[in-house]
Amino acid sequence: MTVTTKICGLTDPAALEAAIRHGADMVGLVFFPPSPRAVSVEDAAMLAARVPDRVLKVGLFVDPDDALIERVTAGVSLDVLQLHGDEPIERCAELKARTGKQVFKAIKVREAGDLDLSDKYAEVCDTLLFDAKPPADATRPGGNAETFDWTVLEGRTWAKPWLLAGGLTPDNVATAIRSTGCPGVDASSGLESAPGKKDPELIRRFLEAARKAR
Repeated sequence: MTVTTKICGLTDPAALEAAIRHGADMVGLVFFPPSPRAVSVEDAAMLAARVPDRVLKVGLFVDPDDALIERVTAGVSLDVLQLHGDEPIERCAELKARTGKQVFKAIKVREAGDLDLSDKYAEVCDTLLFDAKPPADATRPGGNAETFDWTVLEGRTWAKPWLLAGGLTPDNVATAIRSTGCPGVDASSGLESAPGKKDPELIRRFLEAARKAR
């Protein structure tokens, strides 16, 4: 069984090309200014134009208002909206209906109870993404190089595909896949030489490790 792979927070052509060349299924562009991985609409459009049709282009948003969604989707050719904030189920359904794009919803996890609403989100979203709940002093909801207790996922199944995120690196992704049985993985901060700067070699190693894990 092949593991779906997503490289998120890409900001430059070299890293994007590495992700595509080494087989990423999805690439992510961040539209959340507090993140060191945030890109402008203009830069995102330039990067998205380099992505072949076989690779999904994902835009990451955190509690976006309608104006931001409209500005980004008008200027950037995205396939997916990834909602990484505290968006309620109704907002996810609204954005999916309004834009006609796939919607991924991040569920932030520290303990088993954090999964309580995941089945409800799966009713309206195309894919779930389980990420580590951020530290109390964090300025962003993801990309904090934090893992969570993967055992809370044991025995759980969902009606929709899901991705495991949170602190994944070339060195731990194989263990994560084997431990959780996740059908997909998403990495960002664990592939950087500096905040917001993806390392093409780490991208290559991550994708190779994920591919060999199953």
